[in-house]
Amino acid sequence: MALLEVEELDITYATKTRPPLLAVRNVSFELQAGEFIGLVGESGSGKSTLGNALIRLLQPPGVISGGAVRFEGKDITHMPEGQLREIRWRDISTVFQSSMNALNPVYRIEQQFSDVMDEKTDLNKGQIRDRIAELLQMVKIDPSFMRFYPHELSGGMRQRVNLALALALQPKFVLLDEPTTGLDVLVQKEIMANLKELQRKQGFAVILITHDLGTVLDVSDRVLVMYAGELVEDSPADSMLDHAIHPYTHGLMGSYADPAAEDVAISYIPGRPPDLTNPPKACPYAPRCPEAIQICWQVKPPLVPMWDGRAACHVAEMQWHNKQQRGARVEAPRLVDAAFSESTSHKALQREGEEVLRLVHICKTYHRRQGLKTAVVQAVDDVNFTLRAGHVTGLVGQSGSGKSTIARLLTGIEQPDSGEIWFGQQRVDRLNGGELKKYRKHVQYVFQDPFAALNPAHTVEYLLIRPLMNYMGMSAADARKGALELLERVGLSPPERFITKRQHQLSGGQRQRIVVARALAPEPEIIIADEPISSLDVSIRAEILQLLDKLVREQEIAMLYITHDLLSARLLSDEILVLNAGRVVEQGPAKQIIRQPKDEYTRLLLDAIPKLDVEGQPTGQLGQGGFIPTPELEPVQLTGGRNSSVAP
Repeated sequence: MALLEVEELDITYATKTRPPLLAVRNVSFELQAGEFIGLVGESGSGKSTLGNALIRLLQPPGVISGGAVRFEGKDITHMPEGQLREIRWRDISTVFQSSMNALNPVYRIEQQFSDVMDEKTDLNKGQIRDRIAELLQMVKIDPSFMRFYPHELSGGMRQRVNLALALALQPKFVLLDEPTTGLDVLVQKEIMANLKELQRKQGFAVILITHDLGTVLDVSDRVLVMYAGELVEDSPADSMLDHAIHPYTHGLMGSYADPAAEDVAISYIPGRPPDLTNPPKACPYAPRCPEAIQICWQVKPPLVPMWDGRAACHVAEMQWHNKQQRGARVEAPRLVDAAFSESTSHKALQREGEEVLRLVHICKTYHRRQGLKTAVVQAVDDVNFTLRAGHVTGLVGQSGSGKSTIARLLTGIEQPDSGEIWFGQQRVDRLNGGELKKYRKHVQYVFQDPFAALNPAHTVEYLLIRPLMNYMGMSAADARKGALELLERVGLSPPERFITKRQHQLSGGQRQRIVVARALAPEPEIIIADEPISSLDVSIRAEILQLLDKLVREQEIAMLYITHDLLSARLLSDEILVLNAGRVVEQGPAKQIIRQPKDEYTRLLLDAIPKLDVEGQPTGQLGQGGFIPTPELEPVQLTGGRNSSVAP
């Protein structure tokens, strides 16, 4: 008997004012004791909704409208809350995405553990304290930190505290919902390595929900792929690396590549998932699938066994039947058309670029009180670099290395303790008042989280008109025309479709395009892009990188690209600066820095990236956005009940 059984599960969000949204439909799978399953898919595919339903934390108006979830043979789908409380933490636990929101900000770390253990165990206070110390040591945190409040810990430490809290009562099943999103590569590697070690020792089962394909393929035994609320593939991780079955999985894998390869290219899936208030009757992926055939538009493909896993795809099923007859296996997919690569980016133009901004021996320190003592933090230490027109300078390093501090110094939000910042013949570090406002017209910011960067109360029109009127002196009528032009420039066409929307009516990629459009409104010479793709789906990231590259190529904007993602830094940047503890430890052309690192810290960052070896794949790309069917397939009887063949 499986530890967790999910049978034909349906989840619906129903309100009085809107049509019901069918978020999860007919999902079935099993989780064995000690198994590690990865659950991947785009935002809105139903991953988190499914995860919350598995542990009965689904929030209204979401309801389980069909099917069943069984844990150790017991149906928990409609189990009373009193019985659920008995198995939560003890048998089932979870680690949520936002480490800060998951911990109570007014309680010390010790009390957050004590509350659980007081309720669920018979341990006395001394035993509880010893157990907390043991748990913190288990996740590589000194027990002295139990006296701290959550805000006094780094993001990585908070997430490790959450992991320790989830394992406090030695559960049999742990659900991890995006546990490393927003964390730098070193912290991600540490947390996932820590998790795998603990799982190996304690034997608990895991479902990891994430959009980080590299991580999930690196640590999982099996991978479930969700699209539009349905399970479209279920395969062993090593098998998926060699031969992903569903074309949607190929599309997701196209967004991953090895940044240290000779040539690097990534791709993305065009289009958007369907509206789940009116889900398609046939294959939901057909409108986006490059290999859709007639039956894909007519009959919904069932999830059936093929090769080492299961998939819901008519074309893949036809390949499977034909290859079964011919006694061979379908080859791994081949590169069709990379959406973004170094060879097609602005870097191929090899322009010199005029100097726009220069930093000379910049230093910045902060003073932080700790009780009666004052601690000095050297955030930036003797940093020198130049931004050039039509060039991208990548600034990489782990959290706390000083990247965002440099961005604040460049925009004049903060002043350096020493050194000089030159914009042409103007000293930026000496500007204030009206002069600083005039300077900021030339320097604009693209923020990490597009949802937080846009005021939810205002329309896109208002958000774009304000900088046009404030900086460009336009009238309201001219500013509205300018707003429409900005939307066209960032690829939101027709602009009339987007101009009246508010941010909650836009996808993540569309929101980030609005943020870029707003930054372009004053016609800046410099754009500071601070982690602009870290909160976006893998299928959207290449889109935004393409857009940023287009701005640099066509408008010769000087860009500072701040990231801890070495793949995007390699693709977009002309040169890379590696920052460690406020100091530039390595600087040079992007390809040279990534492929031939000289500093130990740079090598450490590169080693933290999951290394996935895919037999038969082109160097520098895992899978791709296209699905190559075997040519000249013979007509076969499909499970969907129709005869069909691949169109020539």
